[in-house]
Parts: sequence; structure tokens; C-alpha cells
Amino acid sequence: VELAESGGGLVRAGGSLTLSCVASGDRRVGTMGWYRQAPGDQRQLVAVVSSGGSKHYADSVKGRFTISRDYAKNTVQLQMNNLKPEDTSVYFCKITTIQLGRPPSDHWGQGTQVTVSL
Repeated sequence: VELAESGGGLVRAGGSLTLSCVASGDRRVGTMGWYRQAPGDQRQLVAVVSSGGSKHYADSVKGRFTISRDYAKNTVQLQMNNLKPEDTSVYFCKITTIQLGRPPSDHWGQGTQVTVSL
């Protein structure tokens, strides 16, 4: 399974960015989501969407970020609005794949930098 992320960049506070992640491979995909990690901090959940469509957001992004997935294309997107300087981080895509008779496997993207300036 390979993950290809895109959409990071530099934006001013109040602006918007959309992150995309495409999963390639022939495994069944379960949960898809986005995490972020700032220098010196632990990686934190931003938003996830289950295979059934249930969504969960970190409190800090509720009302500003929207996660969506395309089941046919194995793609997950993160629409980020009203960005704040504290959203500056490296954002990582993560998916969980499912194989019969095996425990679920986690796969991470390489990360994409999001920088929000004042």
C-alpha cells in the first residue's frame, strides 16, 4: 500500500487549504484520516473517517476542518478553512487496511507541510 499526499503549503491566517491523500494497492481500506505533528510535539489526530462514514474531529479543528473520502478512488481529503497559525504542522495521512485472518495494518504517508502565517 502506498499513500500519496498533496495540497500542503503556505497560507495566511484565515485562509484555506485542501489536503488530499490517495491510497494505492489492492487491500481493503478501513479507516482513513489525518494527523499532524509540530516540531517537538507528539503526532496528534486531526480527523478520521471510518469505512462506514463516521467522522471524528479534534476539538481544535471542529467547525473549521471537514474530512471526506471517495470510496471508489480510495482517496481522503481534508478541507481546512479559517486556518490559524497554531495549525502549522506537518500533516500525515493514515489509513488502516484490512485482510481476512490478519489484524488491521496502519499505513502512513510521508507528510505534507502546512504553514499558516499571521
